[in-house]
Amino acid sequence: MKQIILTTSALILLCACQSKVKKELALKNQQITQLEEQLEHMQSTTGSLLDRMEDLSVVNKAGAESIQKSLESIGQQYSFIQDLTEKVQAKDSLNLALVMNLKRSLSDINDEDVQVEVREGVVYVSISDRMLFRSGSAQLSNQAEEVLGKVASVLNDHNDLNILVEGHTDDVPISTDCVIDNWDLSAKRATAVVRHLTQDHFVAPDRLTAAGRGEFVPKADNHTSTGRQMNRRTEIILTPKLDQFFQLLEQPEFTD
Repeated sequence: MKQIILTTSALILLCACQSKVKKELALKNQQITQLEEQLEHMQSTTGSLLDRMEDLSVVNKAGAESIQKSLESIGQQYSFIQDLTEKVQAKDSLNLALVMNLKRSLSDINDEDVQVEVREGVVYVSISDRMLFRSGSAQLSNQAEEVLGKVASVLNDHNDLNILVEGHTDDVPISTDCVIDNWDLSAKRATAVVRHLTQDHFVAPDRLTAAGRGEFVPKADNHTSTGRQMNRRTEIILTPKLDQFFQLLEQPEFTD
């Protein structure tokens, strides 16, 4: 009887232990499940973070490349502007030297008859008609030799410039056997000056252009005798050669 009681007690104790173990196992399994869920969530979060970091890396790389291109473009533009400024300054210095040489060469001639100035970046030598021509004529006078010879000596020292010779008149109508009108007279006078510069002073013909402007570009009011006298003139305009001029203004292609 005593043995039966002990066996029963052992069974009860064993069942109690088994129940406790089962509860602990269930609790552990529940903890394992929770840990697995947490691990899965962490893995998912980590993957998302890695994807976002990769996207940010791409964005940052693209942004960096865009900024780099912008900086390169700004650098190119700055270099172009700096180069253009230096060339303009060099041209201005050349114009200043040219004006000084012309004024020095023409210093003994009345300033009212010959004027040397820079207008809009170009050197103008304006010579009154009484220094070059007889009234209503396109034939050069004896005085013309002196003044054109002095101008030609400076022109030959600056052979990198083109020369435009413009004839101008007042608005008083003219018509003779040799001259049709003021426009015709101004063109003939410009041609006479060009021919004299090339034939007598060896200025290269390919540098010269003759143009007649008639009364259409007055320097002063034609309603006064003084104004009409100022308008009767020949202008020798010194310009950079066109290919050099366009090279000066040519803008390089910049990085987008």
